[in-house]
Amino acid sequence: MFAHAVGTREDGSVDINGEILFSKPLMPADPLMAFLVPRLHLGTTINTAGDTSQFYAGFTWTYDLTSKVFVEASIGAAFHTGETGRFRVPDRLSLGCSPLIRGTGSVGYRFNENWSIMATVEHISNANLCHANQGMTNYGVRVGYTF
Repeated sequence: MFAHAVGTREDGSVDINGEILFSKPLMPADPLMAFLVPRLHLGTTINTAGDTSQFYAGFTWTYDLTSKVFVEASIGAAFHTGETGRFRVPDRLSLGCSPLIRGTGSVGYRFNENWSIMATVEHISNANLCHANQGMTNYGVRVGYTF
């Protein structure tokens, strides 16, 4: 669950996030080289109040700090339900266009080989490629399960 668009006109609701993170296509023996190989992810962040939701895809990199603690970063594209017009709607963000660039950062803890928990920051923005660029940042906690 994420706190939605904290500090903006869409602030005050929560998002439900679901994501599939695929296995690496190859796994080099060297830890540094293994880190450089990304994993594909597909996901969605749905706003529970009818504000901006998104469907996204991209690449994720995970680095194990210890056997239990890890960090993740991802980059990709997000298609969203937010406002893209030139006229601002009073209680909605003006995101300019779709798709947007989406990036995340997480710090996680593995309870065992299957279960983990992550503190995550998620941001979507058009990087000034469109006429409006308010961007949107969500903060939250995710629970992971590895099959």
